[in-house]
Amino acid sequence: MAWFSRLLARLRSTIRYKLLMLALFPILLIMPIALVLALDWGRQFGYEQLFIKVNTDLSVANDIFIRIQQDYLDRVARLAESFDFRNALARADGEAIRQAVSALREHAGFSFLHLIDTQRRWLHEETAATSRRSDLVDHALDGQPASGVEIFSASELAPERLADRVRLPLIDTPRAVPTIRKQEDRGMMIRVAYPVRDATGRVSAVLDGGVLLNGNFAFVDAIRDLVYGKGSLPEGSIGTVTVFLDDVRISTNVPLRPGERALGTRVSQAVREQVLDRGENWINRAFVVNDWYISAYEPILDVRGERVGMLYAGFLERPFRTQLWQALGVIAVIFLVLMLLSAVLAVLGAKTIFRPVEAMARVVAATRRGEEQRIGPVRSTDEIGELAREFDAMLNLLQERNHQIQEAADKLEIKVAERTAELQRRNAELSGTIRVLRQTRKALVEAEKLAALGELTAGVAHEINNPTAVILGNMDLVVQEMGGHLDPVRDEIKLIVDQIYRIKDIINRLLQYAKPAEYAGYVAEVNVNDLVTDTLKLVQHLLKNTRIQTRLDLEASREIQINAQELQQVLVNLLVNAVHAVDPQRGHIDIATRDWEERGVCLSVQDNGRGIAEDTLDKVFNPFFSTKGQGEGAGLGLSISYGLIRRYGGRITVESRPGQGAKFLVWLLRFPEYHEEEETITEQLASMTRHQPTAGPDAATASSEPG
Repeated sequence: MAWFSRLLARLRSTIRYKLLMLALFPILLIMPIALVLALDWGRQFGYEQLFIKVNTDLSVANDIFIRIQQDYLDRVARLAESFDFRNALARADGEAIRQAVSALREHAGFSFLHLIDTQRRWLHEETAATSRRSDLVDHALDGQPASGVEIFSASELAPERLADRVRLPLIDTPRAVPTIRKQEDRGMMIRVAYPVRDATGRVSAVLDGGVLLNGNFAFVDAIRDLVYGKGSLPEGSIGTVTVFLDDVRISTNVPLRPGERALGTRVSQAVREQVLDRGENWINRAFVVNDWYISAYEPILDVRGERVGMLYAGFLERPFRTQLWQALGVIAVIFLVLMLLSAVLAVLGAKTIFRPVEAMARVVAATRRGEEQRIGPVRSTDEIGELAREFDAMLNLLQERNHQIQEAADKLEIKVAERTAELQRRNAELSGTIRVLRQTRKALVEAEKLAALGELTAGVAHEINNPTAVILGNMDLVVQEMGGHLDPVRDEIKLIVDQIYRIKDIINRLLQYAKPAEYAGYVAEVNVNDLVTDTLKLVQHLLKNTRIQTRLDLEASREIQINAQELQQVLVNLLVNAVHAVDPQRGHIDIATRDWEERGVCLSVQDNGRGIAEDTLDKVFNPFFSTKGQGEGAGLGLSISYGLIRRYGGRITVESRPGQGAKFLVWLLRFPEYHEEEETITEQLASMTRHQPTAGPDAATASSEPG
């Protein structure tokens, strides 16, 4: 290890070896890594292309498999729909029917073909038998042609004299799932059934046919010839197609030995688990009988959708693998040659850098010791040579600049003192400005509080005014109706008492804006439909001597949690606004309730009054804003109503067009979501102004508010 220590010491102290190391490092380390990555990528890319090809091959094979089934069904259909056949059937000409069925069976290659009645009994045949029950036959008896794959047991094949043809000894296969079965005696059948109709259009019989796939080499060879035509594979590779019954090859062109097909061999365990057990396609390398193939498997489903076998398409991997490694070997040789050539050029090129750089290192060491030394003439004309010459010039310039720097340093101290004094003066001015801003902000806060207090006082006066009007109206009724009889006005007297309590509640509610924590309203389950009915009684005095109609459409089915009196106040405000907005002789007011999704209830009040102009629509919820005439209202009804509903997490929206009335919608949450109690009065009123909705469930337009 002594030589390694000496090498490390030279690398740390000698520019020559560092430059050599830097030049050779990419060649000796990075390029081999790049070579390995390129070879691995090439191998993966090559196999990905093979997997894409075999997946396409499987898709083509599957399409051919399905098309063959349809071809068999079409041939049966042509016979069933032919004039001669239907004429023979109408005449009950058994001989003509037998000849037609026999000719189609032999010409099309059917393993069996029968004409059966609605009881599935063979017609016009020497042997009296019944066809195997099948969903396909049931569909045909219902008038629907059908085809598909079915599995026949040995006993079901016996009447068709096919049991001996399907009996196949199982051959031990490497990598297959162990089994105690010795032979396969079931048959995989492409079965078709086509309805035969009589002159009235009723299904009187069914043509029931089947094509046995066990040992059907013409079937798999035809698919193979279509999928793997001439020139589709490199020399030495073979394309193969196989039909599996469960995991046993019953029809294949995969060779077991030269001239012998691999019938009776079984698929590997990995393929069986993925395709038959989990129902997934297999696109990968697979060990097929005795060699590796690029393989694609997919499950074969019978007419009931159960996995009964597999369809396979693939080709021998060995020729592709050989070509791939040959190509990768050529790439590796090219890389190695380039690496060797690059190393030689790097060493030769580095020598032109060593001498000037080492000379500069000596001059730097002398300068550090305080000696005045220069590199001197350099023969090299490249960048390093130019650097050496400029290095000498730089040393000369550096010596001159040192004198200039010393002079500038003396002047800089004077400038620093001047700038420091200026900065101190500016800081003093900034401190004064900050004090003025703080005083200004304090004054603005006080002004805002005074403005909020004024608005609150006006709101109290406004809210007391409405219940007083109701009391006076009902007192008038008492005077008019009494006449010495108390009973006719007993409800009005009770209503006066209720309004007095409502006045107290309004006052408490206004105080709640200032101290919400001390004046929280009582929240209970409220039936909005009942509350609407009760509230109408409060405004009946406004409807007397008018022809204004009130129409109810109350379909809300759930209750909400809210303070009933506060919600009643909001509804009274909206109804009073509507009464003032409509024509006393032709006006109508519609009140409706609906469930609001799963969130709560939507209450709407719609009138056919004069409506609201677009330029004032976004101001209707602002405090002290009113569309009524001078002296007809303080403009706080809608603003306070908006605040009451917002307190419980709801909102009020409005829709209106001039001359077409207005529609107010109150969106009430099933469970309230309270606002923060720390909000000031100013912030609450500002929130009413900021949250102006615009249309639909989130927006609105407005009418007017009570005075």
